[in-house]
Amino acid sequence: MTIKTPLNVQSFPRPPLLERTPRHLQVKYKGQVIADTTEAYWVLETYHAPIYSLIQTQAYYLPPSSLSIPLTKTRKSTYCEWKGWATYYSLSIPQSSETVEDRIWSYDQPAEGYQAIKGYLSFYAGPWQCFVDGEEVQPQPGDFYGGWVTEELEGLIKGSKQTRHL
Repeated sequence: MTIKTPLNVQSFPRPPLLERTPRHLQVKYKGQVIADTTEAYWVLETYHAPIYSLIQTQAYYLPPSSLSIPLTKTRKSTYCEWKGWATYYSLSIPQSSETVEDRIWSYDQPAEGYQAIKGYLSFYAGPWQCFVDGEEVQPQPGDFYGGWVTEELEGLIKGSKQTRHL
């Protein structure tokens, strides 16, 4: 068993830190692997758990080559003060009539300092199962941020009842 160093989300930087991570990331849907990589980036941003931005997050961005299923762009877009405009995608599940929409995003033209994640994909922690080095992550509280909460995270994570007025 690997002992992980605690990460306090209140100590994550602003502007967010973008760096390569060697962690093994997997995204599965009903047992089917959607994405699998050890060549991702993570963005650590004060008051979140990995994924979106605004106030404290830990977001992972996976290379498009890690996907086993093609994506389709949707009309949704959002703006991050640090990374720029995000593009969202839908994913049609093979051997099923299911389509999951707007739970994956990327930055087609990221802002200065974040060009390394151009075209990389970030997944909300649901409806799929997301794993970091074999640990199944918990979704960040609420549905706005989409962060991946792992056991190593400490502190108040944005979206919980305790952070409503932060």
